[in-house]
Order: sequence, then C-alpha cells, then structure tokens
Amino acid sequence: MTNAMSTLARVDWQRITAYTINNPRQAFINAAVAYFVLRQVAKGVKTVTIYGLQHVLSALWRTVAGGLIRHVRRTPGAGAVVQRNIAKAIKDIENSMNIDIPGETKFVSIPEHPMPDEEILAVLERRQNEAGVDWKNGRASGAVYHGGEELARLTNQAYAMFNLSNPLHPGVFPGLRRLEAEVVRMVLNLYNGSSECCGTTTSGGTESIIMAVRAHVVWGRKTRGIERPNIVVPITAHAAFDKAAEYFDIGITHVPVDQKTQRVEVKALERAIDSDTVLIVGSSATYPHGVADDLVALNDLALKHKVGFHIDSCLGSFIMPFLKEAGFPEVVCDFRLPGVTSISCDTHKYGFAPKGTSVVMYANKQLRHYQYFTIATWPGGIYASPTIAGSRCGAVIASCWAAMAKMGRDGYLQECKNIVGCRIKLQRAVEQIPELYVVGEPTSSVVAFASRWPVNIYGVMDEMKHRGWDLNPMQDPPCLHIACTRLTVPVADEFIRDLNESVVAVKANPDGYTKGSQAIYGFAATVPDSTIVDEVAQGFIDTLYAV
Repeated sequence: MTNAMSTLARVDWQRITAYTINNPRQAFINAAVAYFVLRQVAKGVKTVTIYGLQHVLSALWRTVAGGLIRHVRRTPGAGAVVQRNIAKAIKDIENSMNIDIPGETKFVSIPEHPMPDEEILAVLERRQNEAGVDWKNGRASGAVYHGGEELARLTNQAYAMFNLSNPLHPGVFPGLRRLEAEVVRMVLNLYNGSSECCGTTTSGGTESIIMAVRAHVVWGRKTRGIERPNIVVPITAHAAFDKAAEYFDIGITHVPVDQKTQRVEVKALERAIDSDTVLIVGSSATYPHGVADDLVALNDLALKHKVGFHIDSCLGSFIMPFLKEAGFPEVVCDFRLPGVTSISCDTHKYGFAPKGTSVVMYANKQLRHYQYFTIATWPGGIYASPTIAGSRCGAVIASCWAAMAKMGRDGYLQECKNIVGCRIKLQRAVEQIPELYVVGEPTSSVVAFASRWPVNIYGVMDEMKHRGWDLNPMQDPPCLHIACTRLTVPVADEFIRDLNESVVAVKANPDGYTKGSQAIYGFAATVPDSTIVDEVAQGFIDTLYAV
C-alpha cells in the first residue's frame, strides 16, 4: 500500500488534467483502451492463479486451434469433408439405435379407431422386452435404482392411486399436498435441517440444481445489487450447473481438482470468488469418480466471503447420510455446516422412488422464495409455481412417499452397508489388477478406474460390453466408472471375473481396439473444436426422436 501511494504521489496530475481538458476525445479513447487492457490483464492473472500457467497455455492452444479448424470448416472443400464425416457419425448412431423390427408397427399418427386394450398392452409388452442391457441382473452402472420387487409393487399401487392428481391444485388434491410436504420434511430431517430449513420437490437432480442456482442468482440481484452474477464450481460438478448458467446467462468458473484425490482445489476455488459471485458448489459425491469434496473447507470459504454454498448430494442421496452409522468414514454433507445455503438430493436414486422425484433444500424460507415464480397481473388470475413446471405428476410424489415409508431408516441403513460394501469390494479388486488404478478417493457408491499402458481403458469398456456390462465412460482423465446399486451387490464376483478377463484380452491385442469406444472418446478428447462433438451429440439426441 505504501509503495502504491508513493507511486501515485509521483504522478503529474496537473499535466494529466490539462491534457484531458485540451484533448477530451483522445483522453477518453486512451482511458477506454487502458481500462480494456487492465481488465484483460486482471482476468489473465486471475485465470493463471486459478488454473496454473500450463493449463492456461493448453487452453489457449485449444482455443486457437479450435478457431483455425472452425475457419477451415467455412471453406467449401474442407468444410464439406468435415460435414460428411459428422453426418456419417450421426447416421451410424441412428442405425445402431433406430432398428426396424420385422412385423412391428410404427405409430406415426393417432390410430383412426380405438385400439383394444389387449392389443395396446401387447405392444407395450413387446417394447418393454426389446433387447437391451440386462439391468435386472445388475449389468447396468446406476441407471436403475431398484428397491426390490416388493417395493416396486407397492410404489406401482401408489402411482395408480394418484394417477390423475396434480399438485398445482392443492384444493382439489389436499392429501397429495400433505404427502409432498412430508417428503420434503423427511429429507430435510435426513440432512439435519432445522425447523427454519425448507425445500420443494422437483422432477430430478437437474431441476433441483437449476432451481438452487436460480434462487441464488435472484438473491444476489435483489439483496446485493449484482448485475452480472457468477457461480464457482469444481470441474467435476454436475453438468446441470453449466445448463443453469446457460439458461440464466450468468458466469460460471470451473475450478481444477487435485489429480490424486479428485477433490476440488480449495485455494484455487477461493481465488475464483469475486464480488459478483453468488454461489460456490461442492459435491457429495461427484458423478465422475464418487468423491466427496472438502465440504468443511468450502463451508468456511462461503462464510468468509458471504456467498451461497450448495452441496450437490443428488448421487449421494440416501447413501451419504448413513455412512457413519453403517460403519464407514463419515462425510458431513448437511445443514450442520452453517455456511450451507442449499442442498440437492435425489429421492429417485438411492431413495428407491420412481424416476422423476428429487428434493432441493434451503437454509431458510427467504432463499426458497427466490426460487418461486409468481405473477399477480396475468388475466388468467394470480399465478404461482414453486419450480419450472406448472402442472406436475402427483403420482410420482405419492410413490416417493410410499418408498420412503416402506424402506424406513433401518432399510436405508442396510442398503448403505450393502451398496458401499460392494463398491469397496470392486475397488479392492481393481487395485489388484496391475494394468488398472482407481481414480480419486471414492467415498460413496461409485468407483472409477483408469488403465496403464498398453491397456486402453475404452478397449476394456468394449470388452465388458461384449460380456453384457454397461459401464459409464469418463474423460479428463479417461476412465470408466460403475455406480453400484442394489442390483450390483449379488453379481460383484461376476463383475470382477469379467473385468480381469477383459483386461487380459485388451493387453493381448492392444491395437485391436482403435475403433468403437476408443474412436469416439479418443476423438472427443483430442479434437480442439468442441463444436464438432456438439454436433454429433445433437445428432444423437435427434436420433432419440426418430421413428
């Protein structure tokens, strides 16, 4: 500070003032240029302090190279070649997914006359039994969070009872309103919420995250006058935070993680916080690697900088709160941390509720109010809704309540023991395979693993696929993960056997896996122009709606 004041004292302010008066236009241009340069320098310095020089130079190279590729794509010849290859990749995806089944009718318009019930049910049964991953026998990573046949029958009955209900109309369905409020309160209790804490149900983890971001964005604008809010998240945070940032047109800074633990680098995250930051994020646990961030340290940062702190426990859901009681190391991921302002928890994962239910929780009602949408001047009357949707499915709320009541704390505790125990068993098996290594320090139901040369991890994925397993491919670093579920527990030994055999097969023929998953994910990791990958991804989504 002393040096800065001494420097300012040596400035000839009278000369600067005279120049400004005599040359106002040029002075304004000089000031604007200086402001722009200083702003860019400040941004550059901040970026280097967050990511490090090597990462910044790598990102710069990708930006420049990506720009050159996009420029080349605009030329007639090269652009046509690239587009043909993109079109071919999309066509290959469509051919692998949209397969004509002999004798199966395609419904492209409403039937002219009512179909008999038997015929409708026959079509549904055939569609239900179309060949896919054998999830019923535990071959899928995550995807289906099954609570058992008995629970499924009960939740189906609950769904049928409330099939026509809609929580938009609490006066018509008062019992449904009570069920929804109780679901929220039970989850709050699980996460040690006080009587001041509150929340809402949503359609899933993505909506829970989007609603939490919205609440903090509105809070920042209304209470702190922030015009261009931003959020700070680990690079391993769920992509829903990026979706929220795009939807709301706000800034988002991705902070690196420790390469050994895969936990967010807390010091780097603190350097990313600025006066426009409304929210920082930690995961419990991360989707890619099943790792819990240092939530206690993030809590301290939130209190220090007076920003919101969201814990994403969508995946950890009904696993993380039971870790200590189940005999595993505890991760404090709830409202016992005083800096926590919101938490997301998926009841449709390890809560074993049907898909389409999640809960977003807040430290107080005022923050929850910023999530709501209300309009008092609509000709249709006063309109208010808690989440994105207006009308919602009451049946999934009733089914969620039924699942939680049926399982009880004892049931969830036992499933935590079984599922986390299964993850530990698979993790130890991976650690015994010299060609593989565990990525990060998993704490929940997920274990991620990568490979050492000459074994290609995506080749292992293809070999496991040939053996009936559907694993999730990750990138940066390239690895696979399996999210253990209730269905994984009885087939853990089969998984270990097949994984060992797959590694042996890839090691014996390392050059035989240049196509398939390696071609897709290797390309995505190396191509500087991400818009190419975006186009292929959009083509994949288009295929989902192809008849």
